[in-house]
Amino acid sequence: MSVRSTLCLALLLLPASFPVLAGPAAGPACYSPAALAAKRGEEIVRPRAGGPVTLPDMATPTLPPVPAALRGSIRRVELPPGEKLVALTFDLCEASAEISGYDGALVDYLRAENVAATFFAGGKWLMSHTERGDQLTADHQFEMGNHTWSHANLTVRTGDAMRRQVDDADVALALRRTEVKSKGCMLPSAPAQATGGAELFRFPYGSCSAESLNYVNDTGHLAIQWDVDSGDPAFIGAKGMAEDMLRSIRPGSIVLMHANGRGKHTAEALRILIPALRAKGYRFATVSQLLAAGRPVIADTCYSLKPGDTRVYDDAARTGKRILPVQ
Repeated sequence: MSVRSTLCLALLLLPASFPVLAGPAAGPACYSPAALAAKRGEEIVRPRAGGPVTLPDMATPTLPPVPAALRGSIRRVELPPGEKLVALTFDLCEASAEISGYDGALVDYLRAENVAATFFAGGKWLMSHTERGDQLTADHQFEMGNHTWSHANLTVRTGDAMRRQVDDADVALALRRTEVKSKGCMLPSAPAQATGGAELFRFPYGSCSAESLNYVNDTGHLAIQWDVDSGDPAFIGAKGMAEDMLRSIRPGSIVLMHANGRGKHTAEALRILIPALRAKGYRFATVSQLLAAGRPVIADTCYSLKPGDTRVYDDAARTGKRILPVQ
């Protein structure tokens, strides 16, 4: 069987096919515009107080291992000639000692412009932001992926501690989907992510070991990385960030940004980036839509923009240096 045929079969494991650019512009119908709208101050990252976050004893679907043609770190997608799709992705990280934010201005703009997007949510973030997590889960133009429980470095974290980072985030995702269904918000026409399809997964810091990459793939997760890094945790400024991304994006790109209050000027940069991409003929897709449209470019290891460039994060994790300081 050819790689292309294997890919087509493998994509049957993904959530149900998404029509590109489908979905209401205003967000999920079961939430009022006032409930969806950004609230002042919720983007702020704060120190965490209180005891450990607990999860219910909840089973998650057992997924088949990822087929050989899709194993590894998915960087971008090769598209047919003339097809200009790009996947904007947003990480919702939350480390153990903090409560991260929610960039509502960013999400409001995506909804207003009917831009498809993929959010990679930490399990702990989903438990700290239950209502926002439900809203994102219920929205037809968005899809949700696993970003570990507490943004642990899975090059350094090994064994059961590594596996728990993946598994506990799956439980949190399943809990949000169950909650959305109980509210009647997961409509039949919405993407069915909870059962029967491969989960999307993103490694924190873009870093993985052979052990963690194999575990992610063996448990039915596609490892989705990126080929364009917005650099939004740095104080680059909206104009500079948008210009950098415009220079780097090509058809089939997967773009890394943040929606948890760690992105500096990300919402403002999108107001420059999205019209500029549309002027160039680009359309916006979720990661699953992008994968369905072409052939993924896959590496056998993980990195941000070039092999070895995540070593600084690995060394910091080994020495206990804090990568995401509380603001």
